[in-house]
Amino acid sequence: MRRSSLFNSFLVLVGIVVGSLVAKVSATVPALGWLAYSLSFGLEQPLVLDLSIIGLTLGLTVNLSVAVILFIVISLIVGRYFARS
Repeated sequence: MRRSSLFNSFLVLVGIVVGSLVAKVSATVPALGWLAYSLSFGLEQPLVLDLSIIGLTLGLTVNLSVAVILFIVISLIVGRYFARS
């Protein structure tokens, strides 16, 4: 079961990387521009915690595009197909 979750995590990361690349490339193509439509959410300014001995800065921003979501789903489907073989 542990191997399956690691494999799924790898597939999700592959989908994110490939989907981000496709979104950036397709942004300039008029017929494929809809793949680059994205939604960004998270902390606009980082959260800073200063304890005088140590400082901690936290920030998180998520940028989801249509291409990223599609490629995550595609990579999970293709990965499951190859895992059975």
